[in-house]
Amino acid sequence: MIDLTAHSASGRGDGVVTALLHDAAAACPDAVAVSDSTGRWTYAELATTSRAVANWLLHNGIRPGDRVLVRLGNQREFVAALFGVLLAGGVAVPINPAMRPYLLSGVLGDAEPALVVTTAEDVPVCAEAGAGRVVVGDRLVAEALAATTEPVLPTVSPTDLALLIYTSGSTSAPKAVVCPHQRVVFAAHAIADRLGYRGTDRVLTAVPLSFDYGLYQIFLAIIAGAELVLTDATSPVRLMTTLRERRATVLPIVPSLGDMLVRLAARGEPPDHVRLFTNTGAALTAPTIAGLRSRFPEAAVVPMYGITECKRVTVAEPDGDLRRPGSVGRPLDGTWVSIEDEDGNQVPAGAIGEIVVGGPHVMAGYWRAPELTAGRFGTDPAAGHGILRTGDYGHLDADGHLYFDGRRDDQFKRRGTRMSTIEIETAARDITGVTSAAVLPPTAERDVVLFVTGDLDAGKVLDGLAARLEPAKVPDVCHLLTSFPLTANGKVDKKALAVLAAGGDHDR
Repeated sequence: MIDLTAHSASGRGDGVVTALLHDAAAACPDAVAVSDSTGRWTYAELATTSRAVANWLLHNGIRPGDRVLVRLGNQREFVAALFGVLLAGGVAVPINPAMRPYLLSGVLGDAEPALVVTTAEDVPVCAEAGAGRVVVGDRLVAEALAATTEPVLPTVSPTDLALLIYTSGSTSAPKAVVCPHQRVVFAAHAIADRLGYRGTDRVLTAVPLSFDYGLYQIFLAIIAGAELVLTDATSPVRLMTTLRERRATVLPIVPSLGDMLVRLAARGEPPDHVRLFTNTGAALTAPTIAGLRSRFPEAAVVPMYGITECKRVTVAEPDGDLRRPGSVGRPLDGTWVSIEDEDGNQVPAGAIGEIVVGGPHVMAGYWRAPELTAGRFGTDPAAGHGILRTGDYGHLDADGHLYFDGRRDDQFKRRGTRMSTIEIETAARDITGVTSAAVLPPTAERDVVLFVTGDLDAGKVLDGLAARLEPAKVPDVCHLLTSFPLTANGKVDKKALAVLAAGGDHDR
């Protein structure tokens, strides 16, 4: 086991999340902290509003340790509710408003929130899912700001629970990652050190705040004293208008958002104010990266690899993919990455194995799931920090840069040959005319299935794969789609593709 604790980022694991906002409000009270389509708050105003929300929550029966489900989307009230819950000693549970009642009811039963904060339009959905106490976010903020009493806030410990972040997985039951304050703070500072957001930055965030990638943009912007510009990807015209009007400088993106920006930026002058794209969740394709560099001439691209269970694993240098194609960077300072075989032994550089992570950013397990936690999480007895078996596969080069080779479910054997969906998808995207590709691994009911979008027929795609891959790795069938179904977080929805695959011929 690798131990890099001697390189720990000193002091970063000792804080509470609310201290981030306190420090920013003291350092730059008049700087714009957060803006959306309805207005903006300075750091002083965000701090005041968050304290008022905490006061409202305490006066309405919320007690330290209570869970408060925040289902507001990308708007200023989300940020105030988040910090209000934490200031009140509560546990924030961010949930995407796109979550349907069927799944929401499972989350409500698992988290047992004392309160749900949502929009007026969403109240019936929450009621259908079985929510108890529900309050509308903008009304909560208005009532909180109208109060005349000053809150007496509880003391929050760094080891107290700050967040429950629900994440998808192979199990159909809700699965929430337990995120204590000190581990969130360490992760946020370690990522901030690597990305280098600036006080002059405007961080345009269209990925959902309920997605940990979007959520941490709040913390990263606050650490830098930057402006968080909130929008969403459901309105492409508004997205590009906001980007240009607010002169955004930093954009966290997933592949679908990157592709959209490449198309939209083709109209008008190149946005030379954008200096940085970050990417995680799913890797950008080479054509998307090339398109971003062409349309945004001053921008660098930073590939990253992360998993909710430890927030971020590696961050590459800006444009590091030009020097090390396919790399997702080096581990965060004060953390380590090991590549291990099935017996837990480290494998040499270049060999593929399971990605194992250690450091103060490893979260505390899964909510109310001790068996699942025991199977993935551990503790380094020497260093005292957490260890996480990610279930993902990758390899390290001789200099310690990580390359992602697929998730556990992406690895499979076919005709006696070990392979992954990643390598088939990568080869398919290399074929002229293919704009995107997704592969479903084989199951008991079906063989491996390839889906692509682009301007060519299925036979030519398979011929192109046959010229690039050994025979066992070439699917028998390719389905052509006009576009891929996406999850609420902008990733390719492979569950929806599985439904399409079960329906027969979908070439179109």
